[in-house]
Amino acid sequence: MEWMALSDAEWTAVRLSLRVATVAMLGSLPLALLAAMVFARGRFWGKSILNGLVHMPLVLPPVVTGFVLLLLFGRRGPIGAFLAENFGIVFSFRWTGAALACAVMGFPLMVRSIRLSIEAVDRKLEDAAATLGAGPAWVFLTVTLPLILPGIIAGMILSFAKAMGEFGATITFVSNIPGETQTLSSAIYTFTQVPGGDAGAMRLAVISVFISMAALMLSEVFAALAAKRSVAA
Repeated sequence: MEWMALSDAEWTAVRLSLRVATVAMLGSLPLALLAAMVFARGRFWGKSILNGLVHMPLVLPPVVTGFVLLLLFGRRGPIGAFLAENFGIVFSFRWTGAALACAVMGFPLMVRSIRLSIEAVDRKLEDAAATLGAGPAWVFLTVTLPLILPGIIAGMILSFAKAMGEFGATITFVSNIPGETQTLSSAIYTFTQVPGGDAGAMRLAVISVFISMAALMLSEVFAALAAKRSVAA
């Protein structure tokens, strides 16, 4: 198994990918939970349009998503320029930009998983808690949240797996800078472009497959648990 020994540059790409995927997953979780609640329980004009916008990254070419992020969050973009001038926050060509791109790409998967869990909750349980004097926030924390927790975890895992494999949006938005924005996918791409890089590409590909399979299996476990809870309820 000596051929699986990673070089320093390869380890850097792996660590950066884990860092980017973790930040993307945790950073998008609160907004994903809010969006899932709105889509599952909300009744308002334009809901279908908003739902389409949220899920747009799933159907758009990733390069298009990365280009839109570059226009909006680049140094000359309306949002990017504002954040840089007022808060010193820069996304373009930084690892934080890679995390933002991965969060956008994985966001629809997390929202959908949480939304399905919310829609499976028996509203009678929430109504019963409300009749006992519990306020909306307390009902959510004590009744709804425990019931949808497997769906939340499944969505987080799917978002993490998507972030680990993201390439098109990331390389378009933040380029492929070793040690700064070069994640697993972009490192594999780099190895395939240089003579003798097949071994490095193979090593990183094996790691990517292992992480993705583990994440998908965990997601299935929590999805099955959520289904059992909804049936039991």
